[in-house]
Amino acid sequence: MDILSLFTVPEKTKAGYSFADTPIKISFKESNVVFYGVPLDATTSFGKGTSRGPEAIRLTSARQIETFVLDEKADIYELNDIFDLGDLKMPKTKSIARMLAFLDSNIPKVVDALRHENKIPVMMGGEHTLSYYQLKSLADEKPVIIHFDAHRDMKPEYEGMKICHTTPFYHLLEYIPGENLIQIGIRQTDREENETAGKNGVITFDAWQVHNNIEAVEQHLQKATADKKIYISFDIDVYDLSYVPCTGTPEPFGLDPFQVLKLIKAIHPTAKLIGMDIVEVGLRNGDYREGALATQTLLRILARKYARP
Repeated sequence: MDILSLFTVPEKTKAGYSFADTPIKISFKESNVVFYGVPLDATTSFGKGTSRGPEAIRLTSARQIETFVLDEKADIYELNDIFDLGDLKMPKTKSIARMLAFLDSNIPKVVDALRHENKIPVMMGGEHTLSYYQLKSLADEKPVIIHFDAHRDMKPEYEGMKICHTTPFYHLLEYIPGENLIQIGIRQTDREENETAGKNGVITFDAWQVHNNIEAVEQHLQKATADKKIYISFDIDVYDLSYVPCTGTPEPFGLDPFQVLKLIKAIHPTAKLIGMDIVEVGLRNGDYREGALATQTLLRILARKYARP
């Protein structure tokens, strides 16, 4: 299937650039990592702005941030062949149901086409609802899911919506065994979500465990991911609220960039990344701090051996 027609090319998006705008241009055929944006802000229930996440990431990655990853002593384009499809062409509708039906139809098409060619899909959101559609499409590959977030996102429904930004991981348990889900950085949840996680064998390292004994988290990640397919779902609000001024539901007691970097590096080098998303990035009043933090996080994940061919 020709998926290119589903997208607005990066140069015609609000950012005007492709991710990282690398000096060596890679064709879609040559690529092994494929970015695409989904500027969705439909079910968010508090702060708005996730639709500008792809814009923030592309613009900071292209105009502010060097492609040389200092701690890896390498340029990202030397380590991975990256292609940016652009933004998914969103329907002009005020109906949340129609919007979600569109995503449920089209994101699997994109993911299936990319995986058929052994490419790694990297989704730039957009709200966390989006992870449901991409992960459901990858469930047959049985990945270990590493979910960085302040919240479990494991409610059965919220404000009358079954699928929304607070529910994706509850409904993904229909397709993915709980023991294959590792949630890191959790620091706000309700009793029902906590019970759902416990009953389904979800592995949880809350923010206090990360702060007090990060070595134990590193050891678990290394063992749990050795020789496994992995998927990373990264909600920017896993970082402490002091780092994320634009995201919709920031929380205190969060992780700092050095802690996140340690955990990214703890994933075993024999693991194979089959997909990832970075979501809930916002942009307000010309504040590009979240775009910069998201970009630096992406660069360091993609620099790891598990994300390379």
